Amino acid sequence: MSQKKIFEKKMSTDKEGRRFATPEPVAKYRAARLTCNTIADISCGIGGQTIYFAQRCKHVYAVEIDPQKIEYAKENCAKFGLENVTFICGDALDPAVIAQIPKVDIVFSDPARPPEEETRQADSLRPGIPAVMEAYAEKAENFAFEAPPQMPPERIDFDCEKEYISLNGQLNRLTLYFGRIKKYDRIAVALPGGNAMVNAPVELPPIIEAEKPMLFMFEPDPAVIAADLLNELVDDMIKATVGHVRVMKIDKKRTLLTADLLTVNPMNKNNFIVLRSMPFETENDYSEINEFLKKSNVGKVTLRGSIDPKDYWGIRNQLEDGLDGSKKVHLFLKENESNQKEAILCELIYE
Repeated sequence: MSQKKIFEKKMSTDKEGRRFATPEPVAKYRAARLTCNTIADISCGIGGQTIYFAQRCKHVYAVEIDPQKIEYAKENCAKFGLENVTFICGDALDPAVIAQIPKVDIVFSDPARPPEEETRQADSLRPGIPAVMEAYAEKAENFAFEAPPQMPPERIDFDCEKEYISLNGQLNRLTLYFGRIKKYDRIAVALPGGNAMVNAPVELPPIIEAEKPMLFMFEPDPAVIAADLLNELVDDMIKATVGHVRVMKIDKKRTLLTADLLTVNPMNKNNFIVLRSMPFETENDYSEINEFLKKSNVGKVTLRGSIDPKDYWGIRNQLEDGLDGSKKVHLFLKENESNQKEAILCELIYE
């Protein structure tokens, strides 16, 4: 038995439990939002979320089909001194299991999903969302489900709130809320700080794309991108300044914002000052960029763009050849319609 160290105490777990356990900041946040008298935690796994439900709610009914995992869940709750959890081992959709659960305020389900799936789909969850809501219809009016955060809002064909959560700047969780606990259509939450952004109640003006970077660039929190709230972030930034804010598509995976004034927004992951834009590649010769970096007192380059992994360190070593300065630079590799690549050299602003 191995131990997991992402919680206040060492968690009893196995390899699979370690992979899927809810990180402590997310578990705490979610428990705070779902605080109620009684809650059923369906597919509770090793109890990572159950622990924080039990700290917030009067009673928790924890259901898990895997006998070993539910033993881990019992051990983990005991480590926190929790005695207000009823553990039920069995299939969450089995009528005999459901009969052991009284009416509760909320049913929370963290269903299993395929470890690898080319395109994440809601109907891949097991047990499925419609099946759980039908089976527990007489037990609760409010439901919350964890779903793969890679699913964009338009792929979620349910009348629910879609809450995308990032943790330490990385997309981490998606929670779907049904019933009275649904508050918004879409929301992005950045943990551990707890900053959030919700969808605007009215249609916002379309965002404008920039061909070239302005004086500053901003990296939106991945939860904002996942929740399709880029328009809301741009609108929020424009209201905070008299300057312009534009969108820059770096490549298929990366979208940045650029502006002529520095606008600090908590839903931006990083803020950059633009040092220079220049052609990236001339017959695999990066000497022009290297010379600029030397003159700019740069010592390290973080290369960010669509680059074949086998080429990454070869290119980076050429860019950093002979650098001995104190600055660190992010090089964003922008692709244009002609498949020409442009290097946008930026320095991170620590604010």
